[in-house]
Amino acid sequence: MASVYWPANWNPAANPGTRPRRIAVIPGDGIGPEVVNGGRQVIQHIMQIDPTVQLTMDEFPWSSAYFRAHGRMMPPDGLDILRDYDAIYFGAVGDPALPPDVPVWGLILPIRQALQLSVNLRPIRYFPGVRSVLKELPADGLDIIIVRENTEGEYAGQGGWLFPKTPREVALQVAVYSRPAIEQVVRYAFELARRLHKRCTSISKANALNYAGRLWDTVFEEIGRDYPDVKRETVLVDAAALYLVMQPQRFEIMVTPNLFGDILSDLGAGLVGGLGLAASANFNPAGGVPGFFEPVHGSAPDIAGRGIANPLAAIWAAAMMLGYLGYNAWEEKIVQAMATLLAESDVKPVDLGGHASTQDVVDALIALLSR
Repeated sequence: MASVYWPANWNPAANPGTRPRRIAVIPGDGIGPEVVNGGRQVIQHIMQIDPTVQLTMDEFPWSSAYFRAHGRMMPPDGLDILRDYDAIYFGAVGDPALPPDVPVWGLILPIRQALQLSVNLRPIRYFPGVRSVLKELPADGLDIIIVRENTEGEYAGQGGWLFPKTPREVALQVAVYSRPAIEQVVRYAFELARRLHKRCTSISKANALNYAGRLWDTVFEEIGRDYPDVKRETVLVDAAALYLVMQPQRFEIMVTPNLFGDILSDLGAGLVGGLGLAASANFNPAGGVPGFFEPVHGSAPDIAGRGIANPLAAIWAAAMMLGYLGYNAWEEKIVQAMATLLAESDVKPVDLGGHASTQDVVDALIALLSR
């Protein structure tokens, strides 16, 4: 069975001669440990019923609590440790007691940049049984894949301060756009669109970003000529935000710069039930380094420890990880079990209008996988 996201000959493993596949688990902060525990239970159940799925999982306590104890989010050799794994399964970071940039720049962004995880996949899918804010859903549902450039743009960490702590204070945040990174993410998007027989839409802002935006548009058009069988268009990001709400059927594969993709993927998630159904994969299309899989909902400290967090985004991220590691059939089975759970079961997470606990949802999903 082919995976949605990975081609048939996909072999991304950092250690291709190693069996079983090795997963580094970083639960993180807030609800991160709760939802990651749910995903781990699903994976462990699959390994029990299918001996061909061979995985080991090692947990690392890198988090805001680790920062308070050690002054950093991970040890100095943390990136070297992660390189020896085939995948990274991540929960969330964020702590109200810390400045918001500390957990992100101490853990997530260094991993993305050091491993050159240039592609971030964020599926936006409507599951029947979930209440949508849209008055009318497209007749054939809503199924969009956002392909986001993941290492550059405003998230490259370039900039600085002028005249700090004076009335003349200026902050500079430099958006970095490089041809190699754009080419890599755009080509992946076209390959995905070709394989799935979908339209490919580039999201840009070249009318205002007269340097970076023009480079993005130029590369998109150049690479698009290599895919004459794929319908393509470019849409300005502000118009794309409008169309996602008013005409979501217009989009199938969206390829975006880093910041635009971050914002539009959350908007898309809001159309189909919220961030409790928002999973993501971060990877290098060239392979050779671990992929990074996470829900995108954040640490949600207001509900942490209450046992009501929605684990489905984390479970979907685990499904994408299984597909990435070559277990394509289980990737699809997990997503189908999610669809069945939401459409036919009374077991629904609190954020989707139900009353089920985190563990209730995990148990119900495992029961469906056991059929």
